[in-house]
This record gives sequence, C-alpha cells and structure tokens, in this order.
Amino acid sequence: MHMPGTPAVPRRLLLGGALAATGALAAGAGTAAAARHDPGTPAPSPAPRRERGQTSMIGVPYERHPVVRVGVVGLGNRGAGMSEGWAAVPGCTVTAVCDVRADRARRTADRLAARGRPRPAAYGGSEDAYRRMLGRHDIDLVYIATPWEFHHEQGRASLLAGKHVIVELPIATDLDGLWDLVDTSERTRRHLMLAENCSYGRNELAMLRMAHEGLFGDVTNGHGGYLHDLRALLFSDTYYTDAWRRLWHTRSTASLYAMHGLAPIAAAMDINRGDRMTVLRATATAPRGLAEYRERFVPRSHPSWRETYVNGDLVTCLIDTARGRVIRAEHDVSSPRPYSRINTLAGSRGIFEDYSGTSATGGRVYLEPDHSGHTWRDFDAYRKEFDHWLWVKVGDDAAGNGGHGGMDYVMQWRTVQQMRAGLVPDIDVYDSAAWCSPVPLSAASLARQGRPVAVPDFTRGAWVNLRPGLDSRTTEMPPVR
Repeated sequence: MHMPGTPAVPRRLLLGGALAATGALAAGAGTAAAARHDPGTPAPSPAPRRERGQTSMIGVPYERHPVVRVGVVGLGNRGAGMSEGWAAVPGCTVTAVCDVRADRARRTADRLAARGRPRPAAYGGSEDAYRRMLGRHDIDLVYIATPWEFHHEQGRASLLAGKHVIVELPIATDLDGLWDLVDTSERTRRHLMLAENCSYGRNELAMLRMAHEGLFGDVTNGHGGYLHDLRALLFSDTYYTDAWRRLWHTRSTASLYAMHGLAPIAAAMDINRGDRMTVLRATATAPRGLAEYRERFVPRSHPSWRETYVNGDLVTCLIDTARGRVIRAEHDVSSPRPYSRINTLAGSRGIFEDYSGTSATGGRVYLEPDHSGHTWRDFDAYRKEFDHWLWVKVGDDAAGNGGHGGMDYVMQWRTVQQMRAGLVPDIDVYDSAAWCSPVPLSAASLARQGRPVAVPDFTRGAWVNLRPGLDSRTTEMPPVR
C-alpha cells in the first residue's frame, strides 16, 4: 500500500522523465512516435487559420457569476433529469427550458416549480424554438441534451448568442463541426464543454490522482470504452424519441460513443496537457446484434423492419500518442453483456482494472513495490486514500441529487462552482473536440480497411504545455447571498 508520507513522483517527471524543456519533449516524443506509425498514415489536415484577433481559450477563466442561470435544450430522459440536477446545485437556477415538443417543456417547468424551484420559462413547438430561448438575457450557461445530429448547430448558436455551453456527447460528429466549435469558442470568448460525466466518476478521479502521483510509474497504455447492452432501449418506441439513436446504426460504421471510457484515460495521460493523440486505427465486427435481437423480439409490424444495420457491434480504436503511449477505446451497445466502461490504466510499476467485480466499489489493482506474487489486490483502500476532493466535499449530496452513481451531480456542481468562482474549466473545448474526434476518425479509418488516420491537434501546438485539468486543487463554492 502506498504510504501517505511517501514523496510522490513529481508530475513533470511522470510526464517527461529527465526532459525539462517542453520543446525537447515535443520533438523527442514526435520522433519516437513517428517511428512507430504506419508510413501510409496521411498527414493531418492543416488547422484552420485563426481569424484576426482570435486567440486560444486555454487558461481563460469564466467571468464570475453570483448565480449561474441555466437554459436547457432537449427534455427527453436525459435533459429532463439533468434539469433537476442543475436546479439542486447551490447558486444555480434553471431560467428556461426548451424542447421541440412543447408539452415536455411545460412538464419540466411544472416539475421544477413543484419542487419549490423558480418556474423556468418554457419554449417549444418548433425546431427553432431554442433560438428564441437564446435571445434571453438571463441565461449564462446552455445545457444541450438533444439527439447527436443537432449538437453542433445548437452549440454553435449558443456560443454566438454569448452563452457558455455544456453539450452532451458528442459535441459534433464530423471534423469540420469539431473545428468550427473550437473556432467559435475562441472568437466569442465563451467556453464550450463536453458533458463528460464519467470524467467525474469516483474511481476515474482516484485513478487519475494515482497516475499523476506516480503510482503506475511511467504510464504506457490505457483501455476504456462504452459497453452497454442498449438493445431493448434502442427498439423501444418511447425511450429514444423517433428512434434517433437506433437510426445512427443505419448510417455508418463508426465508434459512436466511446468517449465515456476514452476521456478518463486521456485525462490520466494528460492528453492536451503534455501529450496528445496522434494516430487512430479502427476495427469493427460484423453488424449482427441489432438484427438478431429484432428477429427474436420485435414484431414484423414494427417500423424497424425497414432498416438495415451497418455499424459493427464492437468497434475498437487503437490510438497512439505523441509520447508513445497507446489507448484502446471500444464501443458496443448491440451485444448481450454486462455494463462496463473498462477504465484500465497500466504502466511500468503496475495496473488498475475497473469493472472486475472484485469489491463492492469495483476495481482491482497490482502495484510494485506494494504487491507481489502475481495476485490482484482490492482497490478499496487506494480509492479511499486517493479520493478526489470533489467526492470528499460533495459525494453525500451527489448521492441524493444525481444519476449515474452521483457523478452527474458532481459534474454539475463543479461546473457551477467554476463559473461562480471565476475559475478555469477542468474540461475545455480542446479536450471536448479531441475526445469526440474518434467518431469521424473511426469512420474514416474503417472506410480505408482499418488503415491509420491522423488525429488533428485542436490546440494548435499548445498541447506541449503542462497545465491543470481534472486534477484540480480544493476550492470552495462561493456562498449564496
């Protein structure tokens, strides 16, 4: 067991060894990575040129907000539930809600009022109703929980309306859309953040702290993903409105939603903060799961029988980084299997594996010199020792106010705290774009029979600089006056 009094490996040594200069780090890592890459890998497209006066949003704090006023777009299962979470955070109020179905907006507003919250204004009835909502002056943050195909357009419109934005996964589904959101954020000086709640998971944050304190030694690889049997929900006539999520499986072969597992691994490796993803190659199994489920359980009168499913059941992305690490990211929502985000990190001194069922909290670990004998050990004690301050501070509140084991509320609480205290966001638009880029990149790789494709550098070179992210220091929520 790691002793609290034992000096941690300095974070710079964990990232760069004896290389002190970030220029040397970038050059050396780039050369090493290039030697491992397939020579047929296409060079990344040049980053779009910044407009005159357009500058990076890295390190830019939020302006201070005495109260954070939230507008919600999209009130299906996710948006309606998260509206209550936003309203529960101290110093946050939901001032407006919007859905193309006006009855959903009214129900959400009524429910918040019944819980003793101020009743938000309700918008709906048309596809552009959200634009009317964006004209309000009492919205500081727009939360978007609509189907994926609308995220780019609605996120961009929110930035242009002068709002900060938090968008459910993914923020965009093509590279042009990702670059456009990066550039629009830089031009408007407003932050856009991926609503990556799993980055705020308790085990994920403890793993990150352990990595940054050197317990895994030199981190070499990680494995994350989204493995979730959604077949019943995908064929439900009520859960995903107009079957929007099932229809994505008819459009392309791609890793549609691996960010839940990829993002925590990327954070532990300091992607965009001393390392970056450089090359992606993808594989896909045959598309069998949805068609077979339909054959067994769905009546022939169901509209899904007019659909052809083309997305592979399991899509796997292998991602190289500039520092020579490898990330494996997986997506499978079409197969019978228990839920897992995998969440595994390994290095020269040990390994952590989540979702192994070895303890009540999940996770097993093997670390030298603490362990020997080739026997897995329980993660519980490590999680207690390396528990992130956010869970220590608001974990009890999270249990009663948010879904997904409380990490929804932790993400919402932290976002509001950062905006009220004028802090730099833990997750910025560059992280958000990088974590979502495997959606179009996997499609591009699979279209080339799995050959590697280059990952854009959304930071335009700033990835070489070490900077904080989810490994934040304890800060207080400003008092509500």
